[in-house]
Amino acid sequence: MAATAQEHDPDSTDVFYKHLQLNELVVTGLAGEARMKEMPAPVSVVRPADLSARAAGNIIDAIAAEPGMSEITTGGGIAKPVIRGMGYNRVVVVNDGIRQEGQQWGDEHGIEIDGAGVHSVEILKGPASLMYGSDALAGILIFHPEPMRGPGEYGGSFTSAYQTNSGLASYSLSADGNAKGWLLGGRISGKYAHAYRNAANGPVANSGYREQAASAVLGRNGSWGYTRLRCSYFHLMPGMIEGEGGNFGYTPTLPFQQVGHYKVVSDNTFHLGPGNLKLILGWQRNRRQEFEESADGPGLDFLLNTVHYDLRYLSTLGRDWKTAFGLAGMGQTSRNLGEEYLIPAYGLFDAGLFATATKSLGAWTLSGGARADVRWLDSQALEGRFEAFRRRFPGISASLGATRPLGRHLTFRANAARGFRAPNLAELGSNGEHEGTFRFELGNKDLKPEYSLQGDLGLDFSSRHVSVQTALFASRIDNYIFAARNGTVSDEGLPVYAFRSGLARLAGGEIALDVHPVHQLHLSSAFSCVYAREQGGDDLPLIPAPRLYSEVKWEITHDGQLFNNAFVAINLDWNWAQNHFYAAGGTETATPAYLLWGAAAGTDVVIRGKTRMSLYLIGANLTDRAYMPHLSRLKYIGICNMGRSVTFKMTVPW
Repeated sequence: MAATAQEHDPDSTDVFYKHLQLNELVVTGLAGEARMKEMPAPVSVVRPADLSARAAGNIIDAIAAEPGMSEITTGGGIAKPVIRGMGYNRVVVVNDGIRQEGQQWGDEHGIEIDGAGVHSVEILKGPASLMYGSDALAGILIFHPEPMRGPGEYGGSFTSAYQTNSGLASYSLSADGNAKGWLLGGRISGKYAHAYRNAANGPVANSGYREQAASAVLGRNGSWGYTRLRCSYFHLMPGMIEGEGGNFGYTPTLPFQQVGHYKVVSDNTFHLGPGNLKLILGWQRNRRQEFEESADGPGLDFLLNTVHYDLRYLSTLGRDWKTAFGLAGMGQTSRNLGEEYLIPAYGLFDAGLFATATKSLGAWTLSGGARADVRWLDSQALEGRFEAFRRRFPGISASLGATRPLGRHLTFRANAARGFRAPNLAELGSNGEHEGTFRFELGNKDLKPEYSLQGDLGLDFSSRHVSVQTALFASRIDNYIFAARNGTVSDEGLPVYAFRSGLARLAGGEIALDVHPVHQLHLSSAFSCVYAREQGGDDLPLIPAPRLYSEVKWEITHDGQLFNNAFVAINLDWNWAQNHFYAAGGTETATPAYLLWGAAAGTDVVIRGKTRMSLYLIGANLTDRAYMPHLSRLKYIGICNMGRSVTFKMTVPW
């Protein structure tokens, strides 16, 4: 994995802006680490300082305001990532070096990752299947853990936060060290929230949740390379909001979920010849239970086991060539342990061969590669509900891109890519009531894989006082799969949604501007939009509205005697009306525009030359606006998102 921005950047936020080092950040490229100015496809980095100064119920909520990002939400605690209008299995999430596999086809649960353990985030936009196989049509989110300490270094931190609206109380305690090349670390975290409120609905019944997480790492550094063994556990207990009566406290009542996620990853790098041989092996176990009628036994009960393998060789040949090639894939087994059924039990195996290269050719930097994948799927029968079927999904992915500086301040980038995504089991085999989404779902076992062709163009400007990043894209996706109401009603009285496919076209882009006319003042804005239609048909569902996020930030002190890196900021989040929606069968409705105001302040407390504490005060939706995002799952039962909230946050390093 590439190093994070923070490892290549001083701690001071001011240094980052003052010297505009954005183009110097090291990110995950096709052939290993690459500087942002050499990346042909759009990529952004969310730094540790940014994550620390944000208030969020989960890690996806913390990055959802980034250009090109949005989220599918369920109340205050559940969010799924969306990149350029595409989410679910079209976004690959990488954590601890492997794909996060947690039945991400489902609407009503989020990403099983402890946000307190995330050091920085890379957002790669566009088809990125070369490194991770099927599913990365929209892009990849890479969550980096905290970097390991140097020899003889020991320490840790304690972080705590409180949010006024939902009474959210959280904590996280970590410790790690390096004893002569032996690495050891651990973290425990917890989060508790009662029902949130807003101006339209008041307290939202059963919107509270509880979250616990723990992780540990054991490793060894040597002249031969390094090895890491990472283990983690994540547990989430959210209420299932139905718009009716229920509990308003910290412990959800019926209906509710229990989501447990276990992970073990062995990450190894060996210096070999002119490069590095990298071997990653992983195991994940995800169990999602829905308790509807009784707390004694679940209705739906999904158990998913996943094993990962990734063997690649990365090398630098001379001054101008970087290459990578390897074999990567995964195997899965899924079982139904409950009394109700939505998808059939199945087995799955992926295999993929890939080769990538980056070459400097004068002022140009060229990047590209190809990958061949095969997915084998074996779905099991269940009498009266599911028929057995077997499918084989082959796929070819490729990309070719280039970057070139145009003088001192401009950088041009272009990229063309072909992506591949195999249908998931929900799309192929669903046949049942999806309790958390208020609908009955029908799969289509004859669906074909999605294939995308996408072009990206970008132009970046960077000077001492101004930075501008622009990115435009256009994409054609064959066999684009989505669920739509078919006009019938199930025996339980629920609307029936059937999965179908068609030819989709998406286009849009992002522009991000940062201006700091004086040393301490920063004015930043980011605008994102995407338009998506089925050829010869309607607008596609679940497409976010155009959005403008702006912030004015004043950095009060740096290198202060008592208070350091102190700042105050005010921000606005302006979401346009979404009048381009999938109206067929009443699947979606229009969404009005809304404007949210927020503010933040923070400082480090320095005693005897060392930072002893970091304090943050963060306000969200300060005007207490009642609003419903277009991608909110609660919109269709008349429930708004969270109202005014103030978060107090403290971090104590040691």
